[in-house]
Amino acid sequence: MNPLKILLNLFRRGARNHGDLSDVIGEAPSRHSHHPLSAPGSGLNHSQSIDEMPSESALTINQNAMKRFLIVGLGNIGPEYVDTRHNIGFMVADALVAQAGGHFDSCRYGDMAKIKVKNCELLVLKPSTFMNLSGVAIRFWMNKEKLPLENLLVIVDDLALPFGAIRMRGSGSDAGHNGLKNIAAELGNTNYARLRFGIGSDFARGAQIDYVLGRFTPEQMSEMPTLLKTVSDAIKAFCLSGLPFAMNHYNKK
Repeated sequence: MNPLKILLNLFRRGARNHGDLSDVIGEAPSRHSHHPLSAPGSGLNHSQSIDEMPSESALTINQNAMKRFLIVGLGNIGPEYVDTRHNIGFMVADALVAQAGGHFDSCRYGDMAKIKVKNCELLVLKPSTFMNLSGVAIRFWMNKEKLPLENLLVIVDDLALPFGAIRMRGSGSDAGHNGLKNIAAELGNTNYARLRFGIGSDFARGAQIDYVLGRFTPEQMSEMPTLLKTVSDAIKAFCLSGLPFAMNHYNKK
């Protein structure tokens, strides 16, 4: 028989029996051929084995990824400023971290504590730049941690509010506060959340600086544990449920 016909018959017989011409002619399957589990749209890499597939628990963890926030309490460093009205931001930061059982460590531009609240990680910062350069520390840590602006919350004292009152806002002017003024200059805008803690304005004309840098009265300090607990709860609400929720529930406090 003609050798060409013999080869052709073998070729056809192999195709019928095996359904794959590569078995007859000895070629390896194409590396671009699709495994049934790696068809387009299956969510698997063509080269990915079943053992390499993400587990259901891994997918769940990815969907519930930890949200991260920078919480900044404004204040001045040094013993002469401890428990002064202008340092209420530091006092809030200390209370928040203490409630979570955390601790501060020295870091670039300040002291920082990392605490967890459910699925949120809070980076709590007390800048060491002094009040007027607070924005330098905030800009550095926002960039370093690659955090979006909406995940920033600044705690600051406010003369325009009565003692202990809380006001949260998503943006606003600096209202003459040098710390907020520097933050706006460093970040390039004022669209960041801030929590204002009222320190009152019970001072004579021309005595504003002494009042702001003065210490809270004994009566006010006796109320401080309850107030700091409320502010800490407001911060947690901001992280867990968002700014609108926190404003609705705590701006009336």
